[in-house]
Amino acid sequence: MAKVFNERDNSMNAYELMDSKIVGAGEASARVRQWQANGEKVVFTNGCFDLIHRGHIDYLSKASALGDRLVIGLNSDASVYRLKGSPRPLQDEVSRSLILSALFFTDLVVLFEEDTPEELIGQLIPDILVKGSDYKAEEIVGYDTVMRHGGRVVTLEFLEGYSTTLIERKIKSS
Repeated sequence: MAKVFNERDNSMNAYELMDSKIVGAGEASARVRQWQANGEKVVFTNGCFDLIHRGHIDYLSKASALGDRLVIGLNSDASVYRLKGSPRPLQDEVSRSLILSALFFTDLVVLFEEDTPEELIGQLIPDILVKGSDYKAEEIVGYDTVMRHGGRVVTLEFLEGYSTTLIERKIKSS
């Protein structure tokens, strides 16, 4: 399914357009409902996305291609710290949100404070839930919710050799 990207409103500059994609859970839920009412398939994925690299771009672009709209749940700084430990996150949540929103295939970025996006997925009820193939579909947080509502859960292969951890190690060894 080819996506058409013609959302740039001439009254908004590029920064305002990016900023308009970063929303709270309530606003995200309203937009998702509207898109679904219009017959659009909403794809949801989540992560820390601490240092955007080629692997992230590959994964997110493939996730985007599965539907009409891509919503990215982004772990807050506190959540990343609890999951990854110090010194993570390497970039703050505002920076990570803005970078993700700058990607043309991203429709929304939603921060969440919890360790998992289970509550957010329950609010949004996306049509398609996507995670990396390091998970079994049935083990993915939100699987039951999405399946119960007639959606589907997809796992995608990661681009080998690209991860934030590898980049962090390379920087430390320089």
